[in-house]
Amino acid sequence: MLTSMPHIPQNLGLLGFSPLKSSSFALFLRPFSLYPIFASSPSSSRPSRPPRSAGYRRRDPSPRFPPRRKWSSFEEKKSRQRKGMSPMEKDKASSNPSSDSFGFNKRRAEGMDKFDKPKKNLKRNTRTLNPTNTIAFVQILGTGMDTQDTSPSVLLFFDKQRFIFNAGEGLQRFCTEHKIKLSKVDHIFLSRVCSETAGGLPGLLLTLAGIGEEGLSVNVWGPSDLKYLVDAMRSFIPRAAMVHTRSFGPSLTASDSTPQTGSSKPKDDPFVLVDDEVVKISAILLEPSRPEESGSSSGETSVIYVCELPEINGRFDPEKAMALGLRAGPKYGKLQSGQSVKSDFKDITVHPSDVMGPSVPGPVVLLVDCPTESHAEELLSIPSLKRFYSTDRDKLVNCIIHLSPASVTNSPTYQSWMKRFLSAQHILAGHETKNMEFPILKASSRITARLNYLCPQFFPAPGFWSPQHVNNSIDSLSKCFGSSLDETISAENLLKFTLRPHGNLGLDRSCIPSQLTSSRVINELLSEIPEMSGKTEEVKRLWNGLNNKMMIEEPWLNESTVPSCLENIRRDDMEIVLLGTGSSQPSKYRNVSAVYIDLFSKGSVLLDCGEGTLGQLKRRYGLEGADDAVRSLRCIWISHIHADHHTGLARILARRCELLKGVSHEPAIVVGPRPLKNFLDAYQRLEDLDMEFLDCRNTTATSWASLEPISPQRIASSGTGEGSLFSKGSPMQSIYKRPSSPPMDNSSALPYLKKLKKVLGEMGLEDLISFPVVHCPQAYGVILKAAERKNIAGEEIPGWKMVYSGDTRPCPQMVEASKGATVLIHEATFEDALVEEAVAKNHSTTKEAIDVGSSAGVYRIVLTHFSQRYPKIPVIDESNMHNTCIAFDMMSINMADLHVLPKIVPYFKTLFRNVVVEDDEEEEEETDDDADGLISHKVSSYFRN
Repeated sequence: MLTSMPHIPQNLGLLGFSPLKSSSFALFLRPFSLYPIFASSPSSSRPSRPPRSAGYRRRDPSPRFPPRRKWSSFEEKKSRQRKGMSPMEKDKASSNPSSDSFGFNKRRAEGMDKFDKPKKNLKRNTRTLNPTNTIAFVQILGTGMDTQDTSPSVLLFFDKQRFIFNAGEGLQRFCTEHKIKLSKVDHIFLSRVCSETAGGLPGLLLTLAGIGEEGLSVNVWGPSDLKYLVDAMRSFIPRAAMVHTRSFGPSLTASDSTPQTGSSKPKDDPFVLVDDEVVKISAILLEPSRPEESGSSSGETSVIYVCELPEINGRFDPEKAMALGLRAGPKYGKLQSGQSVKSDFKDITVHPSDVMGPSVPGPVVLLVDCPTESHAEELLSIPSLKRFYSTDRDKLVNCIIHLSPASVTNSPTYQSWMKRFLSAQHILAGHETKNMEFPILKASSRITARLNYLCPQFFPAPGFWSPQHVNNSIDSLSKCFGSSLDETISAENLLKFTLRPHGNLGLDRSCIPSQLTSSRVINELLSEIPEMSGKTEEVKRLWNGLNNKMMIEEPWLNESTVPSCLENIRRDDMEIVLLGTGSSQPSKYRNVSAVYIDLFSKGSVLLDCGEGTLGQLKRRYGLEGADDAVRSLRCIWISHIHADHHTGLARILARRCELLKGVSHEPAIVVGPRPLKNFLDAYQRLEDLDMEFLDCRNTTATSWASLEPISPQRIASSGTGEGSLFSKGSPMQSIYKRPSSPPMDNSSALPYLKKLKKVLGEMGLEDLISFPVVHCPQAYGVILKAAERKNIAGEEIPGWKMVYSGDTRPCPQMVEASKGATVLIHEATFEDALVEEAVAKNHSTTKEAIDVGSSAGVYRIVLTHFSQRYPKIPVIDESNMHNTCIAFDMMSINMADLHVLPKIVPYFKTLFRNVVVEDDEEEEEETDDDADGLISHKVSSYFRN
């Protein structure tokens, strides 16, 4: 049994301390027991227990809902400690719940846990090829089709091989949704090296590296710019995951560490990347005729990929063989394999052409990425493509997939080039507005539509193009293509072009999913849960007054005290938009971490930026609204260097730079841990990100004090000074100030700190204060505090205070920073029964997160960052939810609605009542923050529909 379990780090020391009083800090060197985790592992000898319903913990146990075991090694330890207390001490401890100690994994917090794991030698898939391939096709993977935030991917499928072209953001999530096993992919090809085409590559490499005991690697191909991307990813991706990256084309520098293919060849000659008995894949470089259009010397090279399948031999004719004096036997096989043989009864040599029918030419597929009209001008003069323009049947191109944008494919230059290919099927896979009307990620869209029906105030309808706009776009598209291009169609999600068997050569629409509309989702909901229409009316009345029935059932919701900072607050003051509420990797229902703070006309702030954040903004606001949201970004704050919190950053910054090009503006300010700067600096050689960087350590309360005088009381009230948990002489000092970390230099950061202060003032914010938390080296939480304002009576009232935990164990710094907060957004990765696992990975359980907020006197708590083992709704104990709400992707919390927030929680029971949580025996191990992946065959099965 133990061999199937993930490796458990040894020597995990426990540190116990009070969440309120740093003086009670103590070191416990005893490693905590992991036996309870082992004891709950799958066992065929144990009878299975009934599932838990709707992710909720019922307070009254019943045979159908057995109570979960509530314990942890910390409670056992406290129990033993209490046995030795005097009665007075016991009373004191009982009356002070904040004295409970929290444990954490010190080695993980120090970043030393990676040395406890065996070093992986990542494997590449090696499979015996099947030259006769009974099935082969190319398929459109519609990532970004509806949001137009990233380039669609293309799958080239064979019986024993898989090739993917482009890996934009959301590829993993898309493949999970559509059950495409990325673990079977052998090669990834990039048509350009930029955030649009490669934004999903870092997460994909980390996911593959975490599969199985040894992990998997994949061949990655791209033009010479790939070196810059590889250099940037080294700051957070293990080198072993990138050893099979291969670039081709002219070397960018003399000291190019990335292997080059054919770097000395003329640029017009194709580079043969794969050439086996199944397929030959070549790359043709495409440079713009006017390089200045691209805006930078790097990142402008595009690639045309040519995929050629071998010809199919003609049918063997045994009658002709017998007539030529051959008897049945091994010689028949030799003739079919292309070898000549001696006749058995005649003095002649029999050649394959004597007994074989005419061969069938192998299909040819082109994938063309032509990003600008300047690139299109070069298409007309590429000599290596001329052989495909001829009428020779052996050189005919069967299918051309155009990844180019509509603005290019509609141009006269590009049109004239397309006409050179006779009888080729043209598939336009660039951003077509017709695809905006229907979501590609149907599972999450279905959840969003249901939540919108229940409570549109907190779950606004997603922004889509209007049908009129879509129809106009289709009309203009049809007018653009003349009758000579009748073989041109727009790509659809999962559209196939069959290559083998030859008899089925051509388009295959059988896999195209049905279109999902909000009206269809609501009809399904009301058919499944008829009483939802009544619940929706009850929710509406929450904004008009208290629901008496609910107040009787849930008396704790009858709350009348509202913080003074919310007095007469306007709806255009601040809104919290939770773009990603899952952990580790994107899943069907939850994207990874991102919180958008909308300050409306004053600008916006982004807290964490996991992969796919731009796409989430477009799903929330629509194309134009998302562009406005990106333009308004003034500051992006990143909590730590784990990939699920920052791999969407480059795409957001590149898009902002593109939108503001030629417009007077200030660079975005990125606040993050120092390792993030290494990534961004390396990446900026590839794309202009137009940003300025500040280390989180330069934005602590102590660092702000170096900019302007701050009273000791203000530092103490913020709870963010380094004088408690991470103070000199504390066992935690090594975590915060490791010898490998550069010393803090506030003097060099002062100009950027002043600029940030100015930006905060323009946004109506008084503070942005980072504070260290317990998760991994250089992990932080953040405080955002609004400036004071006047109420109707003209009196000064305090501004709201919002605290975001990032990833953390409960700790004194977290509680101190949250004191008096209006809103606390706290991670709640695990359910309460998995406290051992939460400690091992330095995350929090739902109850621990709520306890932090309760100890700090927080007005409202929002739980987020749920393990992907809880795809739709986490396991919670309702008795603890009196001022707390569960976060969902696309949830929008306006400060003016904050008083209503916990009142919608009981309605989730009805909405998700048919969602069943599988019992522990069937749960898979939670993935690490940047390790094990949720490949499609690993999609969690803990809820049933």
